Amino acid sequence: MYLQKINLKNKYALVTGAGKGLGRACSIALAEAGATIIALSRTQSDLDKLETEIKKIKGKVIKINCDVMNIKELKEKLGKIKIIDILVNNAGTNIPEPFEKIKQENMNYLVDLNLKAAFNVAQLVVKKMLKNKKRKYNIQKIEGLPKKKVTPPEEFYARIKKENKLIGEAREIESDLQFFKEKFIIPVDDAIITGVYGSQRILNGIPKWPHYGLDFAQKKGTPVKAMNNGIVTLAEKDLFYTGATLIFDHGHGISTLYMHMNEIFVNVGDHVKKGDIVATVGTSGRSTGPHLDIRLNWFSTRLDPATILNIQ
Repeated sequence: MYLQKINLKNKYALVTGAGKGLGRACSIALAEAGATIIALSRTQSDLDKLETEIKKIKGKVIKINCDVMNIKELKEKLGKIKIIDILVNNAGTNIPEPFEKIKQENMNYLVDLNLKAAFNVAQLVVKKMLKNKKRKYNIQKIEGLPKKKVTPPEEFYARIKKENKLIGEAREIESDLQFFKEKFIIPVDDAIITGVYGSQRILNGIPKWPHYGLDFAQKKGTPVKAMNNGIVTLAEKDLFYTGATLIFDHGHGISTLYMHMNEIFVNVGDHVKKGDIVATVGTSGRSTGPHLDIRLNWFSTRLDPATILNIQ
């Protein structure tokens, strides 16, 4: 399954209606990706069968025998679970009837299960996520940047606006490519990770936006590899903030962005293969030393690149 290419190790996934059909399939797929499954079903025998299947693939499962329509029991049993990272709110059913013959008791049952119960599960899980999963981010102080790179003079505003538009347009491309389903690789060999997603940047003593990328420090001129198959949608040699910059489209809004490079070896429209040398490490743009800064985006949403790489 495609989820095998995603690393969900140390993640806990709650799946409701986990004993049959889509719920069972989702549970197995998430287990294959490394997640610990919190399987919720009102039928104990279905949970036992699921447990056997997940153990065959060396997965982990926590069984919860519970009816999602019983809010008191649901609160009690979910309250014993410390961590939930992923929710598949799958429990539900249908009672096929002609529209003009739908019985009121059936309608009430379907609303209670498919709407109210789903809402109750989601609300309980979100509260737990907000309480227990507040991510801690580093504070990173960087000194020695040129003053104009920290607080640009007004004469650079038009240039920055134009360049941001170029990047934004490349990130908004929607294609039918399926490359994002393949495993991504680390773009620079033997590099040191010096910056991570979400860390606040304090530049020359001035607090700035969080860092939305992953920094790989390596010598200037070190080859930079394509992390996956893709099409080049942006190739610029000298942007104000990001220096030599590349963006690759991997399909359906998923793109990767490479920054601060020295040389670029590809052009817009080029098809690249995973592992191709597309550039070299540099220190262009707003940078204090040679490194590669990579970004992962889904359209305009910035995602953590570490989630698609096997970072030790």
